[in-house]
Amino acid sequence: MDAKKPTVVTPWPKQGLSDHVRAAPEPAVPRPSREKAEEAVRTLLAFAGDDPAREGLLDTPKRVVDAYDEMFQGYRECPLDVLDKTFGEIGSYNDFVLVKDITFNSHCEHHIMPFFGKAHIAYKPVERVVGLSKLARLVDVYAKRLQTQEHMTSQIATALEEILKPQGVAVMLEAEHMCMSIRGVTKPGSLTVTTQFSGLFDNNPQEQVRFMTMVRGGQR
Repeated sequence: MDAKKPTVVTPWPKQGLSDHVRAAPEPAVPRPSREKAEEAVRTLLAFAGDDPAREGLLDTPKRVVDAYDEMFQGYRECPLDVLDKTFGEIGSYNDFVLVKDITFNSHCEHHIMPFFGKAHIAYKPVERVVGLSKLARLVDVYAKRLQTQEHMTSQIATALEEILKPQGVAVMLEAEHMCMSIRGVTKPGSLTVTTQFSGLFDNNPQEQVRFMTMVRGGQR
């Protein structure tokens, strides 16, 4: 006899969701053409002191624009679409779900320099769970935009809380910022840690301790 397939519940209603959760952001200004973007790269190459017309840099503007399309694809993605489907067959499970060490890379909005690290996400479901890979995809939706780490932490937590409506959410990001490591104070290896808790994680210090213990457990 075939195993019973898990119940899939979809979609979630869009009422009452924050703008950044409900849809991909609308462009604040018309998107420049690819030609204009490549010309802007040539200008920056010349500003740095090099010759955009020399052989090694001839294709650099095209490569940079291609890279921008990939690195900032989060502007064209919607968190609600990522968490749209959930599964209702969880038996008697009544604890939080934790996915830790989700690697990410983003760019700081102040210098357009990379910051990268790991995200740790936990939520306590109410009758339904989301696919584990979707939590990693949610991180990437927000990471692949110009960001601050604080804002990114808040956005991830808010999306989980508003869409899944769980008993509680815990989000922790740890990242190294190149704008601090290779310029300015030049302190490589420094980590920035941000957290946001809601529901039972915010109201119950013991659940925060369990979350932190499980995140730190086994780390070398």
